[in-house]
Amino acid sequence: MGDPIEAIAFYAVFVFSVTIHEASHAWAAMLGGDLTAYEGGQVSIDPLPHMKREPFGMVILPLLSVFSTGWPIGYASAPYNMAWAERYPTRAGLMALAGPGANLAMAVLVWLVVRFGLGSEIFEAPDFIGFSSMTRAVGDSNSLAAGAAFMLSILFSMNLLLFVLNMLPLPPLDGAAALVLVLPESMLDGYRTLTQHPVFAIIGLLLVWNLVGEIFHPVLMGAIELLYPGLRYG
Repeated sequence: MGDPIEAIAFYAVFVFSVTIHEASHAWAAMLGGDLTAYEGGQVSIDPLPHMKREPFGMVILPLLSVFSTGWPIGYASAPYNMAWAERYPTRAGLMALAGPGANLAMAVLVWLVVRFGLGSEIFEAPDFIGFSSMTRAVGDSNSLAAGAAFMLSILFSMNLLLFVLNMLPLPPLDGAAALVLVLPESMLDGYRTLTQHPVFAIIGLLLVWNLVGEIFHPVLMGAIELLYPGLRYG
């Protein structure tokens, strides 16, 4: 086991980021006319309703993984009415995009905060890039700014990863659900049947496990290179 303080920080950011993700799904569904998640209390940034729905995916599994590997692995979900999704495929597709969209917005916001910190000489480019070191504080490593750099780094990495991961067009991820926005209407029924089959969900998860690192790394490094123009990290 690594640093327990770092593990707790990773878990806290995981819970916050996943809560934002699921609350955004629930909020988009509510705006589209499906009150299922709203009635379950999930149009909320309070993590408790989301934890109560998925205690294993949001509490047990991520805590076990973060203290054993240093990185939280977990899952969550927001309920929705299948009949509503079939009747309003565009609204359902937008609901699917809302979760990863919220994570992207959070990552962009953190990027801007770090950029401001660089201009204000609070932060500076780190020697190497990692999930907890996208930036570092200028001067005293024990300063409040150092703690802020650490938390902002995790928040950025976690939300960018959740965005990239969930936008992959593979079931059971949001990217697969969002494809209804571009598919011809004649294909929707067959596509839904395909993506809802457990075998395809298992295949999708296996593919994601092998692909996400290859896809995420260049996205992360592209964002870092925009943050630090002229610097190149391996």
